[in-house]
Amino acid sequence: MTDTVVVVGASVAGVAVARGLRAEGYEREIVLLGQEHDWPYDKPPLSKQLLSGEWEAEQTALLSLEQAQELALDVRLGRRAEALDAAAKEVVLGDGSRVAYDACVVATGSSARPSPWPERAGVHVLRTLKDALAIRERFAAGGSVAVVGGGFIGAEVASSARAHGLSVTIVDPLALPMERVVGHATALVFAELAARNGIDLRLGHGVEAINGTAGELTLRLTDGSTVQADTAVVGIGALPNDGWLFSSGLLVENGLVCDELCCAAGADGVFAAGDVARWHHPDEGRLVRVEHWTNAVDQAGCVAHNIAHRDDPRPYAAVPYVWTDQHGWKFQIAGHPESGARHEVVGDLDAERPRAAVLFADAAGVLTGAVTLNWPRALAECRRGIAAGTDADSAAGSLPVAKVAT
Repeated sequence: MTDTVVVVGASVAGVAVARGLRAEGYEREIVLLGQEHDWPYDKPPLSKQLLSGEWEAEQTALLSLEQAQELALDVRLGRRAEALDAAAKEVVLGDGSRVAYDACVVATGSSARPSPWPERAGVHVLRTLKDALAIRERFAAGGSVAVVGGGFIGAEVASSARAHGLSVTIVDPLALPMERVVGHATALVFAELAARNGIDLRLGHGVEAINGTAGELTLRLTDGSTVQADTAVVGIGALPNDGWLFSSGLLVENGLVCDELCCAAGADGVFAAGDVARWHHPDEGRLVRVEHWTNAVDQAGCVAHNIAHRDDPRPYAAVPYVWTDQHGWKFQIAGHPESGARHEVVGDLDAERPRAAVLFADAAGVLTGAVTLNWPRALAECRRGIAAGTDADSAAGSLPVAKVAT
C-alpha cells in the first residue's frame, strides 16, 4: 500500500481537490492524472469569453507547471484511466501501467452528448478547449450558425456567435427550452433576450438530419422545413465519464454512486467529485448528480477535507448554483426552481435591462429556488435563504426593491 492520493481527472473538480488537500494540510504525495495533453483549464469561459474572442486560451488556465511545483503535485498529462482495480487499490492506465493509491478521487467529469447524426465537417460539439478553438475558427471564417439545443450551452454559443456578428438560428424541440429549470416566466425572458439580439428561434421542432459540409450545411427539421448554415454546433446535454469504472465492481448508475461523504458505495478510499459524482444529498434524501462549476469546486473541497481529516468527515449538502452570461446579461440560479409550487417576482422582468429575482416556493411556502437577472446580491441572499429553509415571502421582503405581483 502507498500513502498517496491519486486524483483521476485534471478537471475543475480534480484541480480543486488537489489544491484543497494542500490547503487542508495534507503533506503526502498527490498524483493528478489528466487524459488531455493540455494543462488543466476552466470550462465556463469556453462557451463565453473564449468563444466570443474576449479571451485567449491561456486565460482559461487552472493550473500551471510552476503552480503544480509549488503545491508539490505530480501532474501526469496525456494519461487515460482505463479501469479501477478497487481490490488492489490501483488505477489502470491506457498503456497498461498502474498507479497505486491509498485514496482515489474520481473527477473525470462529463463529455458532450454525441451528435446523433454522422460526423461531417462544420458540425461541432463543445466540451473541451480543442472544441472551443475549432468552433471559434469557424466563427472567424464568417457565415451563418445553426445551434441545435437551446439550453445553457446552446444559448451561450449563440450569444458568442452574435458577438462575432454572425447570423444565428437556434433549433430546439421544446417551446421554451429552459422552462423546466428556470420556470415559465424566466424562460420567456431568455427567449425574448435571444430574439431581441437577432437570433432566429425555431422552437417546438427537432432536427431529423444534417446534410452537406462546412459552409454548405442543411438541417432538416421535423416540420419539414430546413435551416441553411455554414457551421452547426450541437449542444444537447452531457454524459458522465464513468465508463472506465464499469469493471471496478463499484456501483455506477448515471455516475459513480456515493454516500453523503462523497465516498463510493462499497469501496474503501474511493471518492468522487464534480460531474461524475452521484451522491446521497442528506437534505434532499435522494441521489443527486450536478453538472455545474460551483458544485465541482464545493464538492472537491468537501472531498479534500474528508481525505485529510478521516476522523472528522463532513457530509456534502450544498445548495445547487449555476450562472449563465448571455448578450451582456447575467442569469444566476440557485436551489431547485423546478420544484416550486408557486413563484413571485421581485423587480421588473419587462424592463429594458431587468434587475430582478424570481423566487420559487413549495406548497408550504418554503423557498426552494431562485433565478436572478443582473442582480448578484439578491442571488447570494436567496441562496442563504434556501439553505436555511426560509419562507419565500420573508426572502422576497428582504430584497431592497418593490415587489411586483404575479
